[in-house]
Amino acid sequence: MKKFIIISLNLAAYAVCGIGLAGEAPHQISVFDLGKNISEFKDYVIMETALPIRYMENIEEVEIKTLEGIKSGLIAYATCTESGKIVRIKLKYKDPSKKFYEELLKKIKNKFGEPGEYSGDPFHIVLSWKWSFVNQKNERITMTLQHNSLDTEEKLGNSIKLTNRGAMADDLKCYREKALDQRQKLRHRDWKIITPGLSGWDMYVPR
Repeated sequence: MKKFIIISLNLAAYAVCGIGLAGEAPHQISVFDLGKNISEFKDYVIMETALPIRYMENIEEVEIKTLEGIKSGLIAYATCTESGKIVRIKLKYKDPSKKFYEELLKKIKNKFGEPGEYSGDPFHIVLSWKWSFVNQKNERITMTLQHNSLDTEEKLGNSIKLTNRGAMADDLKCYREKALDQRQKLRHRDWKIITPGLSGWDMYVPR
């Protein structure tokens, strides 16, 4: 029993270390802020580039204009629960050096603690660390910092991603429920029976 209690306490401690407390959850990178409406950042994004994300059509992504210190980026926002609410920030820094990455990693660790997960490759060609948090709305927030100087299938240079996974999940649920409601309305409409011009078993036997 004593051994079980010790193991349970160790697991609880690990969970606390792996997931940051609500007050510590990050929400902003550069000028962009999770939870704010994309319309508040019209001077920093190119709205004409907005496109739905593949397999997540309810979320749209828009490209950013070049900012000081930031080379490029994509801002994702919801379209169902709170239309325009920013749910993900992906930015690529102008400085692609490993020195910049290591300095930034050190500063993030000082502010938010050690990351909970290494999400890069085992050979350290792509270096990537991931933090997980829960904000004051009990939404899961993840932050990933990445450095890549070799793998051309990944973004080269230094990039960071801040995602409100709770808000993304809520928006997807909202989108699916609305789509289901629309399908149900179509199914229950009083459709006129169509005569295909076939008779007898020709209606049923494969040809």
